Amino acid sequence: MYSIGLTGGIGSGKSRVADLLGEWGAAVIDTDQIAHALTGPDGAAMPALRAAFGDRAVDARGALDRAWMRDLVFAQPAERERLQALLHPMIDTHTRQAASQARGAYVVYVVPLLVESGRWRDRVDRICVVDCDPETQVARVQARSGLTPDAIRRIMAAQAARATRLAAADDVIVNDGATTPDMLHARARRMHDRWIELAAVAGRPPGNPGHAA
Repeated sequence: MYSIGLTGGIGSGKSRVADLLGEWGAAVIDTDQIAHALTGPDGAAMPALRAAFGDRAVDARGALDRAWMRDLVFAQPAERERLQALLHPMIDTHTRQAASQARGAYVVYVVPLLVESGRWRDRVDRICVVDCDPETQVARVQARSGLTPDAIRRIMAAQAARATRLAAADDVIVNDGATTPDMLHARARRMHDRWIELAAVAGRPPGNPGHAA
């Protein structure tokens, strides 16, 4: 199946774009949702995370204590690498399983760290970046999460720079502070229609998985 790697910095609006694409017939595979399921209460990754990081990493519900882990990995980069070494293979396995069952006009992989991982360029037909200025990112994330601006900027600093993401993009959907919901809807729709045309040219029709994650 024709495939799109959709990415963007925190607060860029990539989840909203993915929701729209899904409404229009794309098969959406969100690696962040997969990660949340793996690290949720009694998630498949929790025994390994408890063994690696101790009981402090687990909250009262049996899920990953995200606030604790966030503080740890930002203070100690080696711990971030240890966390990723545990989680990424599991996320990859579940992503491949989802791709093998995907049905739709094309498949969209929503990958927050797509550019950072360096593994997706040869795994998708096109990379699309949802682009947003840093000030708007901070405002959006603060409004929805309650995190402090400093905490948000630390998260942003751990992600690829805006220029690096844009350099990797085949397509860009602008969703900056001046973008209204109607404007975002129209920009995403234009991209959706173009990808359907490209999928047809590539000879990979809807519902025919042929481009594995």
